Amino acid sequence: MSLPNPTPTARAVVTGASSGIGEALAADLASRGHSLLLVARRGDVMEELAAELRTAHGVEVEVRACDLSDREQRSALVGELAAREISVLCNNAGIATFGPVSELDPAYERAQVELNVVAVHDLTLAVLPGMIARKSGAVLMVGSAAGNMPIPNNATYAASKAFVNTFSESLRGELKGTGVNVTLLAPGPVRTETPDPAEASIVDKLVPDFLWISSEHTAKVSLDGLADNKMRVVPGLISKAMSVAGQYSPRAVVAPIVGTFYKKLGDD
Repeated sequence: MSLPNPTPTARAVVTGASSGIGEALAADLASRGHSLLLVARRGDVMEELAAELRTAHGVEVEVRACDLSDREQRSALVGELAAREISVLCNNAGIATFGPVSELDPAYERAQVELNVVAVHDLTLAVLPGMIARKSGAVLMVGSAAGNMPIPNNATYAASKAFVNTFSESLRGELKGTGVNVTLLAPGPVRTETPDPAEASIVDKLVPDFLWISSEHTAKVSLDGLADNKMRVVPGLISKAMSVAGQYSPRAVVAPIVGTFYKKLGDD
């Protein structure tokens, strides 16, 4: 199998397209000839990216400034996607928090669940009927290595990505033989640029340089995996280690170890 062929009317949708993996996915899809519909909160940033991609690759690029954690804003987008020819959906947008959940802002934790879980569910359900009817489509779910195990001090994020991981692989089974590919991306730390040592976050300090992977590499292997109809793409040493630990190590042993590391992130 492969990605759907680009057509003038079809659009590849990328959420969280204003930076990081989302920006890299948009650029890679455009290089493969796909016209795009970019979604994120920062419309001005996406307009700059859209202009660059139109010039570099000669594709159509539309921008939708939308806070996907806001149900009213998301509803309008869901309605639009359901009515359009969407060939590829990259569910990439997501946020994370660190620290004991009892000490975090409840409103932001709810927004995290809305964005990481409910929005993924809503957008996927919006595009699937059209894809199935056309017997052609591809959905990339950006989960996380963090979704493979319980992670104290990262509880909401880990739980939300556990949903994405499981939803993706379950959906894949349901869609077998329909012509619609579903691939899960479960990355570890992804770096968009080399940080200034004076401004490096605690994550940059705790994770050695050789363990980071670039957003461009992540995007390429993800889309290659989607084109090959792989179940799961796990780029990077940390993500592979977390995947193995999550599947084969006793959770009572893993959770305290990983939780200690994530507590340091919450203390930043």
